Amino acid sequence: MPGGSYNALPVLEYFELSANATTTATPQSPAAKLLQILALERIDLDLFIGQNEGRGTARLFGGQVLSQALRAATSTVDDDRTPHSLHGYFLRPGNPDRPVLYEVDRIRDGRSFTTRRVVAIQDGKAILNMSVSLQVSETGMTHAQAMPNVPPPEELTDDLERARAEPADNPRLGPMAVRERAFEMRSVIAPWEAGERFFSPVWMRFRGEADLNDSALQHALLTYASDVGLVSTATLPHIDSTPRNSLMMASLDHALWVHRKPQLNDWFLFAKRTSTASGARGLSHAEFYTRDGELIASVSQEGLMRPYKDKA
Repeated sequence: MPGGSYNALPVLEYFELSANATTTATPQSPAAKLLQILALERIDLDLFIGQNEGRGTARLFGGQVLSQALRAATSTVDDDRTPHSLHGYFLRPGNPDRPVLYEVDRIRDGRSFTTRRVVAIQDGKAILNMSVSLQVSETGMTHAQAMPNVPPPEELTDDLERARAEPADNPRLGPMAVRERAFEMRSVIAPWEAGERFFSPVWMRFRGEADLNDSALQHALLTYASDVGLVSTATLPHIDSTPRNSLMMASLDHALWVHRKPQLNDWFLFAKRTSTASGARGLSHAEFYTRDGELIASVSQEGLMRPYKDKA
């Protein structure tokens, strides 16, 4: 098919070369690495290759795959259209040792709205299926829910610093709590603090310098951030009775709505909360606010919360 076909052999050869490549380059900061992997390699009109962060985990971070899939989608549309919503289903765990192939399907190009479908593929199997809707800039009625009344980031301590001060065997600490991330985070209440609750507001700021005029990049960074600590938010009501390290957690599906232009080089509030859990699944929601109180995006996600069988 014109524009949509590709020869499988060169793609497979590329994957083998990418997977087996070694490097002696100086290790990059997580923020610099994130910017690098968001610059996808285009190998055909609607086919892209994405490399991985190298977080030292057994599975790819869902936010990475979501943000790269969005980058692939926005690479196939005109600059006058920006994403206003995306809906993704995580189908299989991603392998951090293999690059990811992103295949974009041009569903519709309308006068105001554009729709794209993106499938993320590893080893010939889909690991993510995502739909993206983009819109030209329009004016209309405006309203927004007010930002929660929380302390400003300057009055809070960096989560990484707080986590590293905790005992290493604290069962409430997640595996990423003591590792530097691409985003600095300052939680109003540390996620591992005792006390069952339903909310977890956290200030976040990108540790690198991202071009504020690059709308596609800013939307990709927002998408990445929208998956940071969201699935574990649904465990907060059970934090005193069920240790974090006794649960297997994974994102199942993810929906993001962008209301206003994101610019993530300054502090923004990620106001997370959970509404329910049942059937080994938890539902979490969040809003993104600028430090001036402007609501820029909303997100909802259902995640798996299943006790490890080999742990009490």
